[in-house]
Order: sequence, then C-alpha cells, then structure tokens
Amino acid sequence: MSSFVLAYVGGIVGAVLMDITETLAGRVGLTSGVNVALLGRWALGLLRGQWAHVDIACSPARPGEVRMGWAFHFLIGGGGVALLYAAFVHAAGFDVPIDHLWGGVIFGAATSLLPWLLLLPAFGWGWFGQHGPRGTNALLASTVAHIPYGLGIGVVMALGSSH
Repeated sequence: MSSFVLAYVGGIVGAVLMDITETLAGRVGLTSGVNVALLGRWALGLLRGQWAHVDIACSPARPGEVRMGWAFHFLIGGGGVALLYAAFVHAAGFDVPIDHLWGGVIFGAATSLLPWLLLLPAFGWGWFGQHGPRGTNALLASTVAHIPYGLGIGVVMALGSSH
C-alpha cells in the first residue's frame, strides 16, 4: 500500500488518539481552549476569506460549525498533515518499521508548531496561545495531544510497511 495512503489513514487514527488524549488531559485540567466548534468556525471563516479573528470565542457562531470542525480536524488536520510525514519518509528513504514509530512520535511533537504558530494566532489568542482563555495552557496541552497523533501515524505506517 502507498506510504501516502498509510500516512493519511494513520493521521486519522492519530486524530482519534489526539481526541482521547485531550479528553483525558481535560479531566485533570490541562486544556488548550480549542474545541471542535471553534475549529469549524475558523474553517468556515477561511472559506469566506476571513483568516484571523480578534477572539474567535467572541465571533458569532456559524451554522454547521461543529460538523465542519470535525471534518476539518480529521480530513485536513489529521490525514492531510500526515501527508507531510509520508513525503519526508519518501525523501529520506526510511523502510524499517521501527523508524516509523520513532519518526511518527517526533513528527507528532513537531506538529505542535501548527497550533502554536498558525491556529492560535488566527483565533486571536497570540503566539503559543499566550492570550487564550483563562485557565488554558495551549503550549503544553497541544504538545501532549500531538505526540499520540504522531504515534498513530507511526503505528499505521509501521504495520502497513511490514507486509
């Protein structure tokens, strides 16, 4: 099976692992403040040419934002971003499944840069979410959540390439 297909599927698996991790982290008080409705509100805004918000939590809710948030999270954030891992693996020539496990974890940690430098500033919460909602820690919460995301990619890539 193509490494790009494996990475895309792994990204979706990783997004599920990310959601589970975020739920568990939220139970002990660790949260980034990002939720699927806000993600959908942002994605719908992108379709209308609105890149950034003063504070997305204060922006008006949009019809279908929760559905759009889930679609964006899994299809673009999960599967789509994982294609970058497949491109790197292809360029680097990794073939051994164990490389995918560690490579996926490292890639997952590196993808924490996306919310820190792209999503959170576009939400109006500043670099690294420093101006996010009270009681949030986007810097730590996104790192904790993105490592299992990368693990999902690595496991699917390792399993798929071992056959």
